[in-house]
Amino acid sequence: MFFPIRSSAILAQKEYCRMKTDKEKISKFLSYVLRHKPESIGLKLDLNGWAQIDELLQCASKKGKKLNRKQLREVVETNDKQRFSLSEDGHRIRANQGHSLKVDLALEAIEPPEKLYHGTAKRFLESIFKQGLHPRGRLHVHLSKDLKTAMKVGQRHGKPVVLEIEARQMNIEGYKFYCSANGVWLTDSVPPKYFNLQLNDKG
Repeated sequence: MFFPIRSSAILAQKEYCRMKTDKEKISKFLSYVLRHKPESIGLKLDLNGWAQIDELLQCASKKGKKLNRKQLREVVETNDKQRFSLSEDGHRIRANQGHSLKVDLALEAIEPPEKLYHGTAKRFLESIFKQGLHPRGRLHVHLSKDLKTAMKVGQRHGKPVVLEIEARQMNIEGYKFYCSANGVWLTDSVPPKYFNLQLNDKG
């Protein structure tokens, strides 16, 4: 007598997993075309990285990627890292940061917190302590406002470690900082003298 309820719960779980997977696939697709390769689907971005949504949907469709406005809005609103933004009129979409394309995000330089953090993998430390932090294919070095977020970023690349950045001192000495729409701090580079290895590394 309990089988129908159980089956319903299983179906609901499967549907949830399917929707989550679909959103992840759309997010990865958007990251690729809005940050790196819009030409891969014949899309053009403006100088500030914005794409017309109608054009995006048409270009995606021609490449066999079926999307609609509702799906785009759901991905923008529910993405845990807030990777994308919609324009105020709802007609355009862009990635908030992480571009390898040369776009002007029109961010104003602002004073950073005293400390910021950069998550990376332990295997990169030797090079980083020699050369400093550089964008490496992106427009900016990405920094986090808290240790926990930086640690999560580092975990994507291997055994995580976190560098504590003397952001306020850098700013005093002429380095510019920007904050993207999703709260990621950006700067052009970080010389080794401005960071220290956090003790969260377990060896």
